[in-house]
Amino acid sequence: MSTVIIGQDDVIESLVICLLAGGHALVEGVPGLGKTLLVKSLAQATDLTFQRVQFTPDLMPSDIIGTEILEENQETRQRIFRFQRGPVFTQVLLADEINRAPPKTQSALLEAMQERAVTFAGVTHTLPKPFFVLATQNPIEQAGTYPLPEAQLDRFLLRIDVGYPTEDEEMMMISRTTHAGLADAPRVMDVDGLLRLQKLVRDIEIGEHLLRYATRLVRATRPQESRVTAVTKHVGWGAGPRAGQALVLAAKARALMHKRLAVTRDDIGAMLLPVLAHRVLRNFEAEADGVSIADILLALRAEIRADKD
Repeated sequence: MSTVIIGQDDVIESLVICLLAGGHALVEGVPGLGKTLLVKSLAQATDLTFQRVQFTPDLMPSDIIGTEILEENQETRQRIFRFQRGPVFTQVLLADEINRAPPKTQSALLEAMQERAVTFAGVTHTLPKPFFVLATQNPIEQAGTYPLPEAQLDRFLLRIDVGYPTEDEEMMMISRTTHAGLADAPRVMDVDGLLRLQKLVRDIEIGEHLLRYATRLVRATRPQESRVTAVTKHVGWGAGPRAGQALVLAAKARALMHKRLAVTRDDIGAMLLPVLAHRVLRNFEAEADGVSIADILLALRAEIRADKD
């Protein structure tokens, strides 16, 4: 992917971690930072099928999951309904500007993301394996948008923020794209290899003290029972149990990425922000004081310690 994407090494690593953990990612960044190219190059490098859906206010659920069409047999003249599969039947689905579509259309992805299946007219259709949804949204332009509900945000394993490149990276990007253009990412992994790695992630060891550490971090985001001042003062609603599952899975995938077969405290600490940033809601006081979710989570990480520190 780095042969196509200039810079953004942390973003690329987070995307691969999310894929290895078998989760979905929400990518946030201003236009023009290569979010679509990121997903396309990921699909190319892993030889996965790729579909893109541009979310708009007039997009309907059937535009995503598919619909039934009436067909006539030329010989018998018998008419039957046949399910025409939508773009969700792929291995990598890019939901571009997902907050542009109304809640009815956004919810069409809920079953697909959670169950890896789509139900239409009482019939359940299984999605291909692996199935990876990467949704993008623009954080600065909120006119005419429909914020994602918390239930759907919780389905995303990670929220990945894409920032501006450095001056040298931006100059290289401009130079490369204004000449011959960018080539495709080389294929370095097949589907079977990816599925084996996803299974291996589940087998990565994590000590009981680190499991308790991850649990304490998640529970400390809930202001009703937290002892962290930044949380009790600036958090309106904390993360649920699914956040703990996501934190441990992401930490296991990161350990594998760094050629280790056991999770360390650094793995959990590194994945804390992308796992919890979209699961913790700030209160009005935090917004008024200009305190970000990152500020709150960094303060929480500094205060909560593992048993064997």
